[in-house]
Amino acid sequence: MYIYGKNVAREAIENNQKITKALIYKDFSDKNLISALQNLKISIKFCEKFELDRVAPLNHQGIILSVPDYEYADINDIMNKENAFIVMLDHIEDPHNLGAIIRTCEAAGVSLVVIPKDRCATVNETVVRTSAGALSSINVSMVTNLAQTIRKLKDNGFWIIGTDLEGDDYSKIDYKGKICLIIGNEGSGMSNIVKNECDFLATIPMNGKINSLNASVATGIIVFEAVKQRR
Repeated sequence: MYIYGKNVAREAIENNQKITKALIYKDFSDKNLISALQNLKISIKFCEKFELDRVAPLNHQGIILSVPDYEYADINDIMNKENAFIVMLDHIEDPHNLGAIIRTCEAAGVSLVVIPKDRCATVNETVVRTSAGALSSINVSMVTNLAQTIRKLKDNGFWIIGTDLEGDDYSKIDYKGKICLIIGNEGSGMSNIVKNECDFLATIPMNGKINSLNASVATGIIVFEAVKQRR
């Protein structure tokens, strides 16, 4: 896949991410980035702007890197980890939301982010860019069936905390121990089959006329409440 932008490229180099090729604007001004790529013996092709626009129509800032597709982690590796904190996403569709959630989770020290295989944003170039380098420090696991995964987590000592408009005040819930926090779809929230597997349901009280928050914002609020309690 292609990732792009100066900060993303810099993060990839600093974290020793495998880079197979670099496409760079012929008048690119950041000589340090070019030197870093040359020192790594990365193949560089200097291009016209329209050539870069064909590959990445968004704001590539004059640099595009070709990297291997993202390798998802195995959720089984986290099952027996003491005090593990998992964030599971129930069909988050917007890659910008996924990237922002991953960034929040990494900042909070979450152990793992879990996404379903179908009907969900996957880790692509938009997610990499939005996560602002967080993917180099946090694992994401892709699973086939969320409900089955939740049952397996329960069997391994996890408490399951869903998010729902009809739940209890999020600040009153106990987030200590091994937990899995579930964030629902941007429009429809958690699916019923996932909701029915939850031990607790958390809601963020609203004082205005809007009755819900953006998924990534809601994730940040609840995740950092959990972090505060778990210290």
